[in-house]
Amino acid sequence: MVLVISLLIIGWVAAATIGTQAYFRGEQSKPIHERNWKSESFAELAKTFTGEEIDYTKRVPAYRMDAFASNNLPN
Repeated sequence: MVLVISLLIIGWVAAATIGTQAYFRGEQSKPIHERNWKSESFAELAKTFTGEEIDYTKRVPAYRMDAFASNNLPN
């Protein structure tokens, strides 16, 4: 019984880790909304979980107006 419980726990941890990696790697390449363009908290979490910096040259604004507005956001 202990073996079954330990396997379930290990499987759950593995699935959570893989899911987290997939989410943050996917989010790093999606079009981004203006309000999240320079989100330091997302950038820190993404780097923690994936070990990679966000490449902003690959990310594009989600909406046409965001291309203008995102350039006007404070650093």
